[in-house]
Amino acid sequence: MNDVIEPYGQEQTEKSENAIIRIGNEPVMQSALDVLSTLGDKGKVVLKARGNSIPNAVAVANIITEKMMNGNSKIQNIVLDTESAAGIGSMTSTIEIILSKI
Repeated sequence: MNDVIEPYGQEQTEKSENAIIRIGNEPVMQSALDVLSTLGDKGKVVLKARGNSIPNAVAVANIITEKMMNGNSKIQNIVLDTESAAGIGSMTSTIEIILSKI
């Protein structure tokens, strides 16, 4: 399931230029097509994934930048992080990949 999240509220005066897309375990090409359409509309997309979905997010970013929009998009930034569950001691890796149109 891909969720597009946009900021909202009274303080917002203009539409956000980027969208956040959460990458899960759905087929990679389906996610890539969803990201491609959103990137075409917004100009900037943030892919977010956790745990076992991280390879899917990397694959989607590579498909977009190297195959579908070769020369017309780029990876702006990659943010890696780790979240820990309070009291349990288990840790989950997270990634954010920022794609933009050139």
